[in-house]
Amino acid sequence: MRELDKKFYKIGDVSEILGIPESTLRYWETQFTIIKPKRNKKNIRYYTPNDIEIIRRVYYLVKEKGMKLDAAQAQIRHNRDGVDKRFDAIEKLKDIKDQLIKFQEALDELYPDVPAAK
Repeated sequence: MRELDKKFYKIGDVSEILGIPESTLRYWETQFTIIKPKRNKKNIRYYTPNDIEIIRRVYYLVKEKGMKLDAAQAQIRHNRDGVDKRFDAIEKLKDIKDQLIKFQEALDELYPDVPAAK
């Protein structure tokens, strides 16, 4: 995920950053009490980097773990620390996997005649 360097993001930006349709973000906002973007006088949503991290955890529970929305809401409500720790561990493992793939690609480029161990 790209570095979040702004204080606020519009819904279109969040949709692009996370790869989640805007309609899904709007719906999740109605279903999850922890997703509460700020709004201006024209009712335009503004998400903070913290809001985006919360949405990433909801995405993990709903899309990656396959939980129903009410189960994900309950999990967040009753075991927030556990969800955060599990999510963080999985993100670190994904980063390690990406690094290993890049390392393998670099080795394949340096030594094209040596078959890769798969």
